[in-house]
Amino acid sequence: MLRAPLLAAARSRRMRKLVEVVPATRSVVSRFVAGSKTPDAARVVRELADDGLRVTLDHLGEDTTDAEQAATTVRAYEELLSALAADGLAFGADVSVKLSAVGQFLPAEGEKVALENARKICAAAEAVGATVTLDMEDHTTTDSTLGILRELRTEYPWVGAVLQAYLRRTEQDCRELATEGSRVRLCKGAYAEPEEVAFQDKSEVDKSYVRCLKILMQGKGYPMVASHDPRMIAIAEKLASDAGRKADDHEFQMLYGIRPEEQRRIAGDRKTMRVYVPYGDEWYGYFMRRLAERPANLAFFLRGLATRG
Repeated sequence: MLRAPLLAAARSRRMRKLVEVVPATRSVVSRFVAGSKTPDAARVVRELADDGLRVTLDHLGEDTTDAEQAATTVRAYEELLSALAADGLAFGADVSVKLSAVGQFLPAEGEKVALENARKICAAAEAVGATVTLDMEDHTTTDSTLGILRELRTEYPWVGAVLQAYLRRTEQDCRELATEGSRVRLCKGAYAEPEEVAFQDKSEVDKSYVRCLKILMQGKGYPMVASHDPRMIAIAEKLASDAGRKADDHEFQMLYGIRPEEQRRIAGDRKTMRVYVPYGDEWYGYFMRRLAERPANLAFFLRGLATRG
């Protein structure tokens, strides 16, 4: 019942101001966000690497309509990749990039600017042995994001895609992207979407997720299973086994701060477990979507406000 209001709050400037002034907010947010600066992100990467976990890092920010801010985001990723390389942590790492943060929504030639900015991040990643995955946002950006993905893959075929199982179109997108070498992260989806484009019932989203998983596991690409649901993880493991997949041709992904014990268990089973690590000052929208996904996250936040406010 709280999902829709929380997702609406994620885009509310007024609500953001209210949440940010609560003294306890930052200490609670730190469970899900690595910190605000590059050294904070590098520290968390080192901690996760020591536990046998891989990472994908997201410099938080979205819906940018200012060209200089988009360029600042590019520089932040370049700085991050350089810092990881200096610490011996870059090889095998991944960065997740929201195209709306690098210019997709600019009023003039936004897609062209986003493509060029994403290309700069890909070049920086390739130079240090890392990869890039294009995050997916709400359904209005899907065609644009996949178009930019196709352009990037002509030069950087390893660029990853994200597909959201709650969208009705996603099965077909999986069929088109389950090709040789194609890295595809499958998640359920975290935005408020209209019924005509997205399944609304949780059981329907789950069924779609399994159908999409089957397509990816039976394809020739590299599936990335983004889920915290034990049942979905078990299904993914069975589908991977049935498809004859080995531990190095697919992976599991979870968010930083959610089910860390399970993350370590999966890694301990010699499976690839990658943790999605967000960092930066623009944490509000990301944080509110995490609260909307699971009631346990909201309860954790409210307890923090009650005990630390």
